[in-house]
Amino acid sequence: MDSEIVAALKSSINNHFSLQSDCPSSEPVSLKLPFIIGVAGGTASGKTTVCNMIISQLHDQRVVLVNQDSFYNSLSDEQLENVQDYNFDHPDAFNTELMLSCLETLKLGKAVSTPNYNFISHKSIEPARMVNPSDVIILEGILLFHDPRVRVLMNMKIFVDTDSDVRLARRIQRDTVERGRNIQNVLDQYSKFVKPSFEEFILPTMKYADVIIPRGADNEVAIDLIVQHIRTKLGQHDLCKIYANVFVIYSTFQIRGMHTIIRDVKSNKHDFVFCADRLIRLVVEHGLGHLPFTEKQIITPTGSVYSGVVFCKRLCGVSVIRSGESMENALRACCKGIKIGKILIHRESNTGRQLIYEKLPSDIASRHVLLLDPVLASGYSAVKAISVLLNKGVPESNIIFLNLIAAPEGIHAVCEKFPRLKIVTSEIDASLNKDLRVMPGMGEFGDRYFGTG
Repeated sequence: MDSEIVAALKSSINNHFSLQSDCPSSEPVSLKLPFIIGVAGGTASGKTTVCNMIISQLHDQRVVLVNQDSFYNSLSDEQLENVQDYNFDHPDAFNTELMLSCLETLKLGKAVSTPNYNFISHKSIEPARMVNPSDVIILEGILLFHDPRVRVLMNMKIFVDTDSDVRLARRIQRDTVERGRNIQNVLDQYSKFVKPSFEEFILPTMKYADVIIPRGADNEVAIDLIVQHIRTKLGQHDLCKIYANVFVIYSTFQIRGMHTIIRDVKSNKHDFVFCADRLIRLVVEHGLGHLPFTEKQIITPTGSVYSGVVFCKRLCGVSVIRSGESMENALRACCKGIKIGKILIHRESNTGRQLIYEKLPSDIASRHVLLLDPVLASGYSAVKAISVLLNKGVPESNIIFLNLIAAPEGIHAVCEKFPRLKIVTSEIDASLNKDLRVMPGMGEFGDRYFGTG
């Protein structure tokens, strides 16, 4: 993922934590990052119709539509005298700086005033449009993907691809009926500016799209799939929107109930271990699902053919002593005879970590590695352990880091340094306290699990 989007969204996350810590009430202030969707495409391609269809299906979510057209620069008197020579399809026709400022404000959960552009007078008029913060922000415009600063703000980029003849026919109808122009002027503008600008500035940005919708609003299947994806993303933790390599197992009341027990200071050792083992098994199973696989057909006892998969067999576990050793039994139960290595890291200071001991399979460089540690706090120990694996020749993309709970600070530390590994956890907690303990957390996991507290 682009470094710009990581930095921008990390800033929002950090602002969120600052609001929580400064709040005098015991209840934290919630600032949920919006899911930002960009919808681009040529003139009259059906972008607005696609946006409206998405909005209508997300009726149970707070959704707002922001049009790039609102940010057209107002024309001067001199430009108005020669408006037929002005290219409205050029990137310089838009006030991109103002649009970026408005988007940043919305992303921080604040209402913003956007321009109200009049297509007859070619000027911004009063009153301005007030846009409230929402769970989903949909941006729509022909040149949304042209500026990289705008692109990196988007969680999802859609390009509406419609036949050029269809687009021209729609533009003629729109400009003559809605904007009071004659057909000849529309055709002259299309051949002089619209078509060349589409080919030079708009069409090349299709490569940045995550989803391309042929036929625009007529493609109901594509729009339905997009809405399903948006609903899935809205249910994820904000950090999963920033880092595509972070995975939180789907929360159920069973999982919440087990977390309630292992986090309860009054839970006895037996209950703690029982629920911790169940959660660890779920995390391990989820982690194994991220291994590479090949398809395989087998014959069942009924003589039928079953199309299944076979997972990678070159696998090992590495536990970070000593808490990580609590996860070994679950891994062995899922992967019979699996090799498991050990890494011991000593905490010298809040930021300093020293490798004390490591015993790893001699052929670990050729294996996929499941790194085991129940708690990802500051990330310093995790970064040290991962560095040891990399120094042994393990490809970064071959490492899957498994833990029960993770703090946002630890996720930032690991993902920014190692963007190609995967993190699988069962819950992401709020933050770290001044002693670098996860909050709300579950205390010293090793002591509670092994009964040494």
